[in-house]
Amino acid sequence: MSEEFSVKLPKLGESIVSAVVVQWFKKEGDFVGLDEPLLEVSTDKVNSEIPSPAKGVLKKILASPDEEVQVGDMLAIIEKQGTASVTAPSQEKLLEQTSSSPQEDNKDFLSPSVLRLAAEKGISIEQLKKIPGTGSGNRVTKQDIEAWSCKKAPCSVNSEVGSNVERLKLTGMRKAIAENMVKSFYEAPHATLINEVDVTPVLQWIAHKKEEILTAHGVKVTVTSFIVQALAKALQEFPLLNSSLEQDTIVVKKYINVGIAVSIDQGLIVPVVKNCQTLSLIEIAKGIQELSQKARNSKLLPDDVLDGTISLTNFGMSGVSIGVPIIRYPEVAIVGIGAIKKQVRVLEGDVIAIRSMLHVSLTFDHRVIDGMYGCGFLASLQKHLEESCK
Repeated sequence: MSEEFSVKLPKLGESIVSAVVVQWFKKEGDFVGLDEPLLEVSTDKVNSEIPSPAKGVLKKILASPDEEVQVGDMLAIIEKQGTASVTAPSQEKLLEQTSSSPQEDNKDFLSPSVLRLAAEKGISIEQLKKIPGTGSGNRVTKQDIEAWSCKKAPCSVNSEVGSNVERLKLTGMRKAIAENMVKSFYEAPHATLINEVDVTPVLQWIAHKKEEILTAHGVKVTVTSFIVQALAKALQEFPLLNSSLEQDTIVVKKYINVGIAVSIDQGLIVPVVKNCQTLSLIEIAKGIQELSQKARNSKLLPDDVLDGTISLTNFGMSGVSIGVPIIRYPEVAIVGIGAIKKQVRVLEGDVIAIRSMLHVSLTFDHRVIDGMYGCGFLASLQKHLEESCK
């Protein structure tokens, strides 16, 4: 006798209530082993593979690629392997035979659908080995193959006859990011304050100490490290900015988990440096460096992007001086960092000097934070940053 098992979308994080199906690694009728990757889903935070909760045959797929599903929704039905089953053992035997083929070394991280797509595009096994994987455990996904193919040859897009219009379909991650941004922008009334900070002492300190710290700790200390440290100190003085709003209750967090936006090919992802209030400057620098590398190499784990309490985005890296970012729901504030530019300034004693200045913007939820409270926070952040090298 066979038994059916329902596969549902699990809870992927505290604030994640939905996901978009990216791709299925199996098709209906395929045998699937216990904990074998079954499908890939995407949220606004990270892509995740959903493992099979049972061993058997994939009887029915209930969610198609690009379809949004809620936590608890049915994704598929698996017919668990029973004593009277004939098809499952035969498929299992087929898998064993396939794994003994010359492709054996790749079966651990290449799904049958990926191998089929690679064959369709004329990609050899040797070429597949060189494609960076963005799936769990560095698994190469169908999206990775498509992206790699696009780099080798221009990707086709839908174009309207007789016009210069191109239609590009949103990826799963882009859809999730868009939905989260729309929800935040229209639900939370945004207000923004901007201040200037003199980071000349910080840059001088980095120039003097960077080689010593790199040799001793194997980490590169950047201006962002100093900003996160100053941010953690300022938040301890103005804790309402380190909170979230749940209906009519402000939830103030005692821990300071700073999400730092990192730009990757698929969009913007925000890994989180946790418990910054307890970390030294070197520890913060290590955390930023490790998470940034994992993000760019597509090695982030779900836990790396969860539980942020406030976000930091550094658009100054692209040369932009001032920006007004959108709050990341359910947080109530986000800090934006502009480009560092040399300016002529009048110092104490009416001394004129050239200083390295940057703009810092604070965008906050006006339901939780008043303007004067935000002003106090920005002044505190400026003070801690400018005095961080004393």
